[in-house]
Amino acid sequence: MTAESRPKSPEAGASARTLAPPPVLYGFLLLLALMFAVSYAVGSVAGPVSPGMSGSSDGGTVSPGDGGGGGSAGGQDGMDGMG
Repeated sequence: MTAESRPKSPEAGASARTLAPPPVLYGFLLLLALMFAVSYAVGSVAGPVSPGMSGSSDGGTVSPGDGGGGGSAGGQDGMDGMG
């Protein structure tokens, strides 16, 4: 057997390949970042879901201590004596 006919050991280049992540992972991370950027842009163009949901202003929101809101002062019809 000559030196040229000996098969190379698979361990010689395996250590460098195992340390590098697979190329598909880079594509997935790029796609994930792109989807996040697009959804953020669409959300910022659309604005808040309802006027009271924006955190920047206090226009019209009622805190629990202000006496507003739907407390249990009125009760419900037909539920007398239920506790």
